Amino acid sequence: MATVTAQIRGNAALFASSLRTRFAAAPAGDTGRLNEGRPALWSPVLFAAGIGGYFSLPVEPGLWWGIAVLAASGLAVIVLRRRRGSIFHGLLALLIIAAGFATVQIRNAAVSAPVLEREVGPVGFSGRVIRVEPQEKGYRLTLDRIAIERSGADRIAERVRISVRADGASPDPGDTVFALAILQPPPSPSLPGGYDFARTAWFERIGAVGFALGAVTVTEKPAESSWRIKLAALRIDLTRRIAAGVGDIAGIAPVATALMTGERRAIPEETLADMRDSGLAHLLAISGLHIGLVAGLLFFAVRLGLAMIEPLALRYPIKKIAAVAAIIGAFAYLLISGATIPTQRAFLMVTIVMLAVMIDRTAISMRLVALSAMAVLLAAPESLLSASFQMSFAAVVGLVAVYEEAAPRMSALRHRGGILGSRIGLFVAATLLTSLVASLATAPFAIYHFNRIALYGLMANLVAVPVMAMWIMPLGIVSFLLMPAGLESLALVPMGWGISLVLWIADTVAALPGSVALVPSMPTAGLVLLAFGGIWLCVFRARLRFYGVLAIALGILSILWVKAPDILVNRDGSLVAINLGGGRVAMSPGNGNSFERDMWQRSLAVERPGQWSSGGIDEMYGIGCDRSGCIAVLAGKTVAIVTDPAAAMEDCRQADYVILLTRVPRRMCPDGRVVLSTFHIWRDGAHAVRFTPDGPVVETSRGRRGDRPWSRVSDRRRQYIDSD
Repeated sequence: MATVTAQIRGNAALFASSLRTRFAAAPAGDTGRLNEGRPALWSPVLFAAGIGGYFSLPVEPGLWWGIAVLAASGLAVIVLRRRRGSIFHGLLALLIIAAGFATVQIRNAAVSAPVLEREVGPVGFSGRVIRVEPQEKGYRLTLDRIAIERSGADRIAERVRISVRADGASPDPGDTVFALAILQPPPSPSLPGGYDFARTAWFERIGAVGFALGAVTVTEKPAESSWRIKLAALRIDLTRRIAAGVGDIAGIAPVATALMTGERRAIPEETLADMRDSGLAHLLAISGLHIGLVAGLLFFAVRLGLAMIEPLALRYPIKKIAAVAAIIGAFAYLLISGATIPTQRAFLMVTIVMLAVMIDRTAISMRLVALSAMAVLLAAPESLLSASFQMSFAAVVGLVAVYEEAAPRMSALRHRGGILGSRIGLFVAATLLTSLVASLATAPFAIYHFNRIALYGLMANLVAVPVMAMWIMPLGIVSFLLMPAGLESLALVPMGWGISLVLWIADTVAALPGSVALVPSMPTAGLVLLAFGGIWLCVFRARLRFYGVLAIALGILSILWVKAPDILVNRDGSLVAINLGGGRVAMSPGNGNSFERDMWQRSLAVERPGQWSSGGIDEMYGIGCDRSGCIAVLAGKTVAIVTDPAAAMEDCRQADYVILLTRVPRRMCPDGRVVLSTFHIWRDGAHAVRFTPDGPVVETSRGRRGDRPWSRVSDRRRQYIDSD
């Protein structure tokens, strides 16, 4: 027994030593070694620049453009490979940018699929279920092999996503189902420059979305399924077993399934709001924290178990065996959790770390982050535009850069001893530092995508992350191991207690006064400038790095240069918002369009937008409204919003500018006064209007999106537009 104990202590000491040296920094002034190889870290940045350049174009470029530039720059690099001057490095940078551009072009051509041209339905259609997503009410299905009644083959989408609100069990992946539904093309953005679901759907090959009228009917069970269908069915089965085994505590089961299988759509909106407002929403998205915990716990558990078997510990490299087990476990978790972008990035990094352990090399470095970024962008270049990619890599880059500097100092504190040098002191300091760095690194992207900052997120993470790391995730792994024996509830029930504690923390922090700060939308150019400055700050090691702070400051200040729209009109004219300044926003009445209302509220950085009344003058919002529309004074000009054709003539005669949300003959309103009409909305989608001394400035969703595969209108509409 003494020999086994000594072996365990020896292995633990060896692993702790490897952790201490993994972030070892060079002595002060040794900038040559620190900067060695760092220029290579700009490769994924240049590759991403090529991808971003493709998405920023107003028209779709020919496929030969990217390939031609890639071939020309590659040939030039080969010719000048022995001349390591500025021209060579410039051409090398161009080669990487062109590679990113060509990669996303090839990806776009590979996913090209038919898109429904217009809304149809109610219509019956059938398809094969490839994904089932539980929701708070009902479920959502993604189907392929579509057959729509009374539709030509050229107008049938390759994949369809529908929401089903009916009671009862959902169909299983692989089933062929029939449904009566209303289908429409993937919707355009709710405001110019907003989230473009149609672009996301294009790269997922989803050509139509909608909702079922009643329950769906299973018409055929699969005789044999592909591995993807079997994996989807396994995820559904695991989701059901987790929900059944976690207990009867309200709201716990959806969170448990989100942590273990990645299915988040069943989480109540109130819970999601509390997690967002407390800065704990990242705990629900399976990413580096979860994958790292799974791999780390498996690594330690397997290594400890092998170390307790003396013959194995003395004859075999148990650390490397444990690393292999950690990779296998992380890969299984990747598949079960849905393989989202943050999960892919985390798995790649964990795999490289464990491979480095197996070959006795240092792994945790900025090169690891760069390699992971390149791998994700090569596989799915469109992920560059997603909030998950941007926030996950921002957090990792910031953490690696900080710990490259902080790890030696923390190691010195450990040797010095005292309260700060104790294990508990270092754990608290590391948790606090990690939460602070991750919060600061992701804050600009949270502003850009969600227009909000959780001001107490650091405090909430300091308490909730240890609960997640030492309580919830270990029990989640144990529950997976107990599932073959049907005993998963033994671990899921206490796991649910830990989830209850995290939800209580989220609810308490979110309820604190001023827990969330709403911030106006950051311009895309400002975000790019800020991201470039952040990368500059993290990659360079000499004093040159601090020039990145200037770019970061300019990116943050870009928020001040943006003037919020005075009027917003959604893509079908059913929702209007009037920005009266001073945090006062009035929206058109009604309970519909809740998603768009929430998005506009965040975009305008307004806590509680009001609804204008339908009778008389609203003193609170300074507008006069009746059943025929509203009149408001914006930038010293009278603006009429007309919803009744009978009022069009009078409003056109009295108002400086008119917004026609109803069809009227053009002769009623002079063109000079009509800012936008139902025709403009039908043609160009959502509108944002800003009134200036030189007249109104109109921004449209169609103008921001350009003529791209995911934004092209139907042939009928294009012909009508061209003839107008």
